[in-house]
Amino acid sequence: MRIFLTGATGFIGSRIVAELLAGGHQVLGLTRSDSGAQVLAKAGAEPHLGDLEAPDTLRAGAAKADAVIHTAFDHDFSNFVANCQKDARVITAMGEALAGSLRPLIITSGVGLGLAEPGELAREHVVNLEHGNPRVASEAAGQALSNAGVNVQVVRLPQVHDVRRQGLVSPYIDVCRQKGRVAYVGEGLNRWSAAHVDDVARLYRLAAEQGRPGERFNAVAEEGVAVRDIAAAVGAGLGVPVTSLSPQEAAEHFGWLAMFAAMDLPASSAWTRSRLGWSPTGPGLLADLGAMDYAA
Repeated sequence: MRIFLTGATGFIGSRIVAELLAGGHQVLGLTRSDSGAQVLAKAGAEPHLGDLEAPDTLRAGAAKADAVIHTAFDHDFSNFVANCQKDARVITAMGEALAGSLRPLIITSGVGLGLAEPGELAREHVVNLEHGNPRVASEAAGQALSNAGVNVQVVRLPQVHDVRRQGLVSPYIDVCRQKGRVAYVGEGLNRWSAAHVDDVARLYRLAAEQGRPGERFNAVAEEGVAVRDIAAAVGAGLGVPVTSLSPQEAAEHFGWLAMFAAMDLPASSAWTRSRLGWSPTGPGLLADLGAMDYAA
């Protein structure tokens, strides 16, 4: 297939490029710059110049492809709600280009959208548009397209990691470094699910090859890592103390990250593994945090 990949030069997208090419696919990769185009060309992909701020450029890329994988996202979390709404506009634009065909549009969301009740594992068949994560906008846009007959599928992400980046844990580390201490909320027993970036890239490829309209996949290797354990690993890496905060203290300490700091985001991938034959093999989140160079 010729696959249009947004976020093609990003943390996850660059791994997806390699995964798709190794699987015999052609990649049309979105980039905003000439330097990004050079990176994609060197990797063996065809560059497509465009920008999330200009949905028509993404619509044009989707129109040229047999399938679309959408991983691009504006990760300015201080403006998270507006960026989720922007993501919904981009999804709508690409879906319009695929209307009337069975060409898949694989969008990206968060595992929290599969959480039916607090304390349960998030699951693929659940669509909780009342969840507090503003990325409900992405899934709502995808659902509207699906209702209109577009072949939309969803990959829901946990904390995606290697020894350089770890999803929300990376800005968490930045806050810890700035404050000179590592903190968690209450007893720190809330959990964040996780998966290694190479396993996640493989799941996107499998979804493009095997996915069916309306399916959702949880890219989860570890169902839930306690935030207290994450804090202990970060504290050891930074060489700073680890403390507990009340919810009131957390709001001031974490800033924008406070909305996530106490979230319980465990998730199952049992159905995803069975459906796609996906078996994650990468190291766990705590292992990567333990191997990270905190001075870099």
